[in-house]
Amino acid sequence: MKDLFGQAILDYQTENNPENLYTETSISELDVMPIDYLFRDFDEMPTFEQRALSLAKGKTLDVGAGAGSHTLYLQEKGIDVKAIDVSPKAIEACKLRGVKNAEAINLLDLPTEEKYDTILILMNGTGIFQNLLVIGAYLEKLISLLTPTGQILIDGTDILYMFDDDDDGGKWIPGDRNYYGEVDFIVHYKGMQDESIDWLYLDFDTLKNACEHHGLQCKRIVKEEDSYLAKITIN
Repeated sequence: MKDLFGQAILDYQTENNPENLYTETSISELDVMPIDYLFRDFDEMPTFEQRALSLAKGKTLDVGAGAGSHTLYLQEKGIDVKAIDVSPKAIEACKLRGVKNAEAINLLDLPTEEKYDTILILMNGTGIFQNLLVIGAYLEKLISLLTPTGQILIDGTDILYMFDDDDDGGKWIPGDRNYYGEVDFIVHYKGMQDESIDWLYLDFDTLKNACEHHGLQCKRIVKEEDSYLAKITIN
């Protein structure tokens, strides 16, 4: 893993000549991501993130913590929260920012001895599922980490609107993917070699069906245009 996101986050935290990230996907053009956006405070966060943080309770796990902005907010509210990310450099930046409990680890590798009352997966959280074929493995792992009354708060976006209409009035979807929301997410930073990440934009109904297949309840809490915040619980 080249860890360009982590490098950008650490550069910003340590004032090591940080530059903006540039991202694109296999279905969208190059776009700029100002690195300071990852260091936003609560007032600068989107509605989904603010709502999710307001619902967090008990022992909390922040998955894909990035620069640790969500973790820090909860920590300051007195919540027992742990930040995890696959990026060692991002976790280093989290610790430098004051995150007390942070670990560089893949969610799938996290020990299940500790249980959580709330698991946060934000900033298009469904992206960590990568593709439809492994959603089940991730949901089973998340179940194993939850207390019986615990909750998973996850956001996602349905990107069907990005595809062209076909002659039949439907959408023209390329045939090289299992699902239209599976994309290659490509990161550019400081002229380094590009990093490509498998990423999943998941519509709410598909997420809900996958949850129900694994004995979970999935409720949409917030909807804004094509994006949503969902709450997943054990039946």
